[in-house]
Amino acid sequence: MSLVGKKFPSIAVDAISEMGDNLKINIFEEAVNNNKKVLLFWYPKDFTFVCPTELHAFQAALPEFEKRNTIVIGASCDTNEVHFAWLNTPKKNGGIEGVTYPILADTNRNLSNILGILDIDSTEYSEETDSVIIEGSNVTFRATYLIDETGKIFHESVNDMPLGRNVAEYLRLVDAYTHVQTKGEVCPANWEEGKDAMEATREGVASYLNN
Repeated sequence: MSLVGKKFPSIAVDAISEMGDNLKINIFEEAVNNNKKVLLFWYPKDFTFVCPTELHAFQAALPEFEKRNTIVIGASCDTNEVHFAWLNTPKKNGGIEGVTYPILADTNRNLSNILGILDIDSTEYSEETDSVIIEGSNVTFRATYLIDETGKIFHESVNDMPLGRNVAEYLRLVDAYTHVQTKGEVCPANWEEGKDAMEATREGVASYLNN
C-alpha cells in the first residue's frame, strides 16, 4: 500500500553519525522540528556492491540537497557497529569513508516493517519450535522517501536489489514539489527547474500543450 500523501511514521530508530556517535532519529520529527524536507534512502546491506556507489552518490550531491533545505539520511538493517566499520573503510577498499550524513540502524526492523520494504517471500508459523520461519533475505529493498516540512510523504519509490538509483531525479522531485508549494502551479512531465509549469485547469493544460 502506498504511503504517499500520508504522514511518515513517527518512530525513533537507532542511528550513527560519521564520528561514531550513537543516535536516535525520528524522521517525522527531523522534518517538522527543523522545518526541512527529508530524503530517506534505504539500501540492503553494508559491505556490498551497488550500495557504496549510492551512498557516495548521495554524499556528492549533499550540497545540492542542503541548498534545497533538504536533509539526507541513509538506512539499512545493519548495526551501528557495522555502519561505523564501513564508514572507516576507504573508498578504494569498497568502503564509505567520507560519508557525512547519518545512517539509520533499523536492526529490529520496526520502521522497515511498517513501511513494508523488507524482502520477505513468505512467513510460516512452526508449531514445533513455536516460531515464525521467514523465507527471503529480510533486508530492505532500495526504497526512497521524500518527506515535506509537515512530515507528509510526497514521493516514495522502491528498486529491486541490483538497480542503483539516479540521485539527480530526487533533486528534480524536490525542486518540483517546492515549485508547487511556492507557486501554486503543477509540474508537467519532464519538468525541470527553470522550465514552464502550468495551472491545474483545462485552460492551463491546453495552453501548456500548445506552447
